[in-house]
Amino acid sequence: MDEDKAKILIVDDEKIHISVLTKFLSGDYDVRIALNGAEALMRAKADPPPDLILLDVMMPEMDGFEVCRRLKSDKSLKSIPVIFLTTKDDEENTARGFELGAVDFIRKPFRPAVLSARIRTHLAMSNQKQLLEQQVKERTAELVKSQKKLRDAMGNLLTIQVAPGVLWLQVPEADLRILCGCPGEVVKLLMLKGLNAPAFKDGVNFETGPNVILLSDLLVQNGQFANLSEFPVLQMLYRQGMMIPGHPNNTGVKPMLIGSAEQVRAQMEYIHHGNYGLLSKEEIMAAGIDEDLAESMMRVKLKFAFGKIKKPYEFLDTLEIDDTLQEIRNGVFVRRIGFNQFRFHYRERFADIDLNLPKDVHYPSPYPLGRHRLQRHYFSVLHTGEGDGWNTKKPSMSSVLMFQGRIYLVDAPPSVMNGLSALGIDISEVEGIFHTHSHDDHFAGLPDLVHTDRRLKYFATPLVRTAVAKKFAALTSLPEEKFEQFFDIHDLEFDTWNKIGGLEVKPLYSPHPVENNLFLFRALDWNGHRTYAHWADLTSFEVLDKMTGEGPEDVSPDFAEAVKKSYMIPAAIKKLDIGGGMIHGVASDFMDDDSERLILAHLERDLTPEEMEIGSEASFGAVDVLIAGEQGHLQQKIFDYLREMFPESSEDEIRMLMNGPIVDHNAGAILTKKGQDADVVRMLLAGAVLFVDSELGISNQLGFGSFIGLKQVFEKDARTAGTYRAASHGSSLHIHRRLFRTFLKNNGIMEDFAERLKKIQFLRRTWLFGENTSFSFLDRLSKQVETTYLLDGAQIDLCSDAGLCLIEQGGVTVTNGAGGVKGELKAGDFFGEHFHTKENFENPVFSAKGDCALINIPRDEIFNAPIVHWKILETRRKRVRVLY
Repeated sequence: MDEDKAKILIVDDEKIHISVLTKFLSGDYDVRIALNGAEALMRAKADPPPDLILLDVMMPEMDGFEVCRRLKSDKSLKSIPVIFLTTKDDEENTARGFELGAVDFIRKPFRPAVLSARIRTHLAMSNQKQLLEQQVKERTAELVKSQKKLRDAMGNLLTIQVAPGVLWLQVPEADLRILCGCPGEVVKLLMLKGLNAPAFKDGVNFETGPNVILLSDLLVQNGQFANLSEFPVLQMLYRQGMMIPGHPNNTGVKPMLIGSAEQVRAQMEYIHHGNYGLLSKEEIMAAGIDEDLAESMMRVKLKFAFGKIKKPYEFLDTLEIDDTLQEIRNGVFVRRIGFNQFRFHYRERFADIDLNLPKDVHYPSPYPLGRHRLQRHYFSVLHTGEGDGWNTKKPSMSSVLMFQGRIYLVDAPPSVMNGLSALGIDISEVEGIFHTHSHDDHFAGLPDLVHTDRRLKYFATPLVRTAVAKKFAALTSLPEEKFEQFFDIHDLEFDTWNKIGGLEVKPLYSPHPVENNLFLFRALDWNGHRTYAHWADLTSFEVLDKMTGEGPEDVSPDFAEAVKKSYMIPAAIKKLDIGGGMIHGVASDFMDDDSERLILAHLERDLTPEEMEIGSEASFGAVDVLIAGEQGHLQQKIFDYLREMFPESSEDEIRMLMNGPIVDHNAGAILTKKGQDADVVRMLLAGAVLFVDSELGISNQLGFGSFIGLKQVFEKDARTAGTYRAASHGSSLHIHRRLFRTFLKNNGIMEDFAERLKKIQFLRRTWLFGENTSFSFLDRLSKQVETTYLLDGAQIDLCSDAGLCLIEQGGVTVTNGAGGVKGELKAGDFFGEHFHTKENFENPVFSAKGDCALINIPRDEIFNAPIVHWKILETRRKRVRVLY
């Protein structure tokens, strides 16, 4: 057989026709024969297949048309050219043959020259077609290879670590840039990474950045908010231009939030309140504002909102992720593969994202703040932020007030705890917060302020407090009244001097998209009052003037003039928001301000020469002293604390105990090493100290009133159980251990205090009670807790009015209502929180694993300590996902 010859299959049921055709064609072609349709189909599938088929139309059982239909329906045979041989030459049969895919008809009896010419023509055409198809196939393969190289070069599914718990995932081919995780200040972290960067297109300046945000399954991780999407969304809408009319990036495609149903819905509600605050005149009136003023405030709000309060879905798309594969956009898919773990698919590749923060790891601050040692004055202003939500070099506008030894915050910007640590202030030293409004650059640090065992005082007008509580509730998916369980509410009256223990504060209304009060503080000195004005956020006079008019939707000129007049109230120190634009002030409005000193703040940029002629700047940690003097406030604070700790002792014995030296320590210094003997007991007075035991995996922060070295008072040869390391500059009172022992013996509390100390030391080593809880709080707790002992396998009966169970020894097995084991708890863990979170889930069952000892914590103590309450809520959300 000549392999170079074309292969022709002759299909005919009449042998005479086959004989004639074979004799004629066999010299030039490799001829194959089939006597019926079934045989033809079988021989067509031979290897190699025929190059052309001569097919008789009229055959028994299966005619040529049916054979042709079957050939053309088979992908492996459909390209073989078929020429029908027929005795009929009618138009109907010819049309039917061509419809079935035949290339030609030849009438019997055939003329040899015509048959030969047609066979050559159709073989040539088939060969040319196959050649073209092969070339297309090869070129397609080259194109696919080139596209793969291009995709690899584009960085599809490239993942960049922005910070712990924050990643960037990009699919440029699908025009997707996904920010995975969005804690406070994430916009600044993206800017520092060059992912939010200045760009220029079609004559327009803008920023690059994400167009999709993946939310953490957990709102709170390691005590910090993990989902604060307000500023990332604003960056997408305005700084990228996705919502600006006529902008090249406004293509009609909305930014998108993706994540669990719970977090997506919570973020949409939080963004809604973050954009607008209170949403109606009725809500404003419910906050204590009279109808006429509420009408004016609502008109202001609608001016900022361009006439309409929009629902978030009008400018944001959402996708609720579960464990099924779901398309985000343009062929990019995502599904959940674990708790806070996600897999993104694009074409044949995938990338995994894990948003879980490791234990004791926190979201970072975008800027180093250094370390500062404070000198505390009678009345002073400590400058802790002069930037805005976009400034990568400075914290957002905020201040710290010091008055008569008490410390107050003015606003809670993101990373507020980093600022306090840099200043050598522990959260336990903070008396309260004065809050201007609910935008994230002034609000996002609020959860950090619950990291204490007592509720900080919260000062604001009812108008602002209501707006803040609604946003806080939306963000946390908690009832509004929960806000009062985390903070000690002190409502202030507008335009009135409110007295706060010798300090006076007057809140003033300032137009803003959300409810906003400015603060004017004053304290009396020998020559009159000294004042500090904190003006955040302002509205420029130009913007105010554009709002005014006589129409039904306009702001009255009298209202605008009253606002301007309040802005110009003079002060010794006045800190101004001059961020400009639609919702911030400008320096030029204050050229004629009679204040002694203006400090210009709330800026992303440097001051212009014109602004330098109007006001000053203040660096982080700078102090303006309004009334000098200290007056021994620290000594009084120490006395009050020790008197509360030891009510059995007399005043003179307390003063004897506190008569030791106060010693400063530097940030990073080891105060006492693990296993070290110590002659003195240290009582922490300022700054924060870390208690570290790497073997047990413990790292807890201690603040004011904590004692180091008490164990040595009771055990002569005792050694320090862990290492104490200064987290910031600070100081401590040194009390010799012999003096402390004598003090306890003289008051008859040596044995009792030793027993309490054992409980305190155990509580200090637990995650729930180890961080930012004062010694006095743990001591009070130690007097109330009760211990229950259980044998292996015993079921633990809990009632709804019980407190919380803390495992002191042994372990506990947790099963759900169906009897499935869902977890095992060890010493130091707690359970029973489900009675206090009011959820509609079937109660889990707890049983002792081995002989165990349980400590019952009273219910009131749980909710009186915000940090404990917060940790319980955080833990409960994790456990609900595991149990149910």
